[in-house]
Amino acid sequence: MPEHDEAHMRQAIALATPNVGLTADNPSVGCVIVADGVVVGQGATAPGGRPHAEEQALAMAGEAARGATAYVTLEPCGARSKGGKSCSELLAAAGVARVVVACEDASPYASGQGAERLAAAGIPVELGLLAGEAAAVLSYKPLERQP
Repeated sequence: MPEHDEAHMRQAIALATPNVGLTADNPSVGCVIVADGVVVGQGATAPGGRPHAEEQALAMAGEAARGATAYVTLEPCGARSKGGKSCSELLAAAGVARVVVACEDASPYASGQGAERLAAAGIPVELGLLAGEAAAVLSYKPLERQP
């Protein structure tokens, strides 16, 4: 694990914390995009649930997202309930090189879809970094990985 992974994930958790309870049916998620050790984009799920954290962080990062690492407190969505590109599609299209996720999506509808989409695009996904801390903000218990 790279030296600053925990610090960047803690930053993502801190971004999500103020919007807990304000994001409607969606959890409050934080995302930090880091290129060459520098934060180039960040975001949190907006009040009402849209836009998602990854969308905001990617918009801020622009071209700097290519080759960067995204730190996300919850698995990026694999499909959108109202159509449009999912966060996993947006991250892949932006050319991120790596995605570090604290918690898998607990929804039976969505669990694993985002990580699978990213992996299919050749983007390594690392699950579980600071899962307990992120789950406290997400207000649900993280899924247990089966051996």
